[in-house]
Amino acid sequence: MVLDGLIEIEPKVVSDVRGFFLESYQEARYRELGVFVKFVQDNHSFSKKGVIRGMHFQKGQAKFIYCPKGEIFDVVVDIRKESKTYGNWQGFYLSGENHKQLFIPDGFAHGFAVLSQEAHVMYKVSTYYDKQLEKGFLFNDPEVRINWPIKEPILSERDKSAPLMREVV
Repeated sequence: MVLDGLIEIEPKVVSDVRGFFLESYQEARYRELGVFVKFVQDNHSFSKKGVIRGMHFQKGQAKFIYCPKGEIFDVVVDIRKESKTYGNWQGFYLSGENHKQLFIPDGFAHGFAVLSQEAHVMYKVSTYYDKQLEKGFLFNDPEVRINWPIKEPILSERDKSAPLMREVV
């Protein structure tokens, strides 16, 4: 099931014997694909194999995710109560090899699992970080049933003790 509003993007990659070049973000081109969000901050996360980060969200915030180095299994959960896909999830493989990117509009929780030895995850956000608005729920919430490709993840204390989705959404 495809969650309404998500946009998976495959940027144009120019490769030769030296390596490759791509535009990781270009406003006019991405508007043509349906991304009409002003981004105000770029974030960079580094994680080791076996790490799961998530499921996190901040009310009012859209994200634009890509993984320039390594490979992740990126997961998005629809937390819009009025949506016909409320509580459903969708996973995407993002990597430095496939160059795929993901636009996540407001109303979704986000997390990822690191599949490679290490991974760098870059993401643009449409609002500044606000500790008061930041929320999250348990990565393995039994009601959401995300099929993570990692069975014994490395987790932060925050993610280990996160509440269930129904308790925070």
